[in-house]
Amino acid sequence: MAPIFAIPYMVLNVAWFFIIAHFIMSWLIAFNVLNLHQQVVGQIWQSLNRFLDPIYRPIRQYLPSMGGLDLAPLVALLIIAALQYTLVYYGV
Repeated sequence: MAPIFAIPYMVLNVAWFFIIAHFIMSWLIAFNVLNLHQQVVGQIWQSLNRFLDPIYRPIRQYLPSMGGLDLAPLVALLIIAALQYTLVYYGV
C-alpha cells in the first residue's frame, strides 16, 4: 500500500475500534454491567458519543425508525469496511 493511503487507512481503523467499543459499551450499560454514574464510565461514554455522533447523524437521516434498534453503527462499519477495501485495492 502506498504511504499516502496508509494514514486514512489507520484513521478508519481507529474509527472502527471506537464504533465497536461504543457498541459493546452500550450493551454493557443496557444490561447494568456498567453504571453511567461512575465518573470514568460516564466520561468514556460521553467522549465516544461526541466522537461518533457526527458519523451517525447523517446515517440516521436516511435510516427508517426501528424503535429502540439503532442500525447506524452497523451501516457505519459497512461504509468503513468499503472505504478500507477501496484504499487497499487502489493503493497497491
